[in-house]
Amino acid sequence: MTYRITLEQNTLRFAAAHFATFGGDCEPLHGHNYGVTLELSGPLTLESWVLDFSEAKRIARAICKEVDHKFILQTESRVLAVERSETVYEIVFRDRRYVMPVGDVAPLPIDNSTAERLAEWFAGRVTTELAGRGITNIQRVSVGIEEAPGQAGWYSIDLPEPDS
Repeated sequence: MTYRITLEQNTLRFAAAHFATFGGDCEPLHGHNYGVTLELSGPLTLESWVLDFSEAKRIARAICKEVDHKFILQTESRVLAVERSETVYEIVFRDRRYVMPVGDVAPLPIDNSTAERLAEWFAGRVTTELAGRGITNIQRVSVGIEEAPGQAGWYSIDLPEPDS
C-alpha cells in the first residue's frame, strides 16, 4: 500500500526575484512570493507514518531558505551569458546587463527559472536530503511551486526502491 503526506504552501514560502526567458525574449526582472506544496508518497514506516511531518517541514523549510530573498539565476540557460567573479555575477541577455553581488544570488542548475523548473530543482533537493538522512521508504516526491494564487508548476519524481 502507498500512503501520502502533503505540506501546503501556507507554511512553505519564499520570496525571490527572477526573470524567465522564452521565445527569444527575456522577461523584466521581477519577484514573487512563492508557495511550495510538497507531497511524499510511500509505505508506512514501523511508526505508522510516511515521514514525520516535523522532519518533512525541516527539510522543505531549509530548501526554501536557500532561495529566500535571492535572485534566482538559471545557470544552465541557453540564452544568458553568465560570468561569476569572486564578488559578483554578471548576467547578459542581448542589450541587458545585470551585475549582482554573489551573496544575493541563488545559482540553480536549471535552464530557465520557470515554476516547473523550480519545482524540479526543489524535488531534487528533497530527494538528496531524504537520502542523506537514510530515509528509504519514500517512493515518490511531488512538488508544486506557486507563483501567484491558482498558478503553479509541478514536478514529480519516482524514486527507486532500496536494495534489499
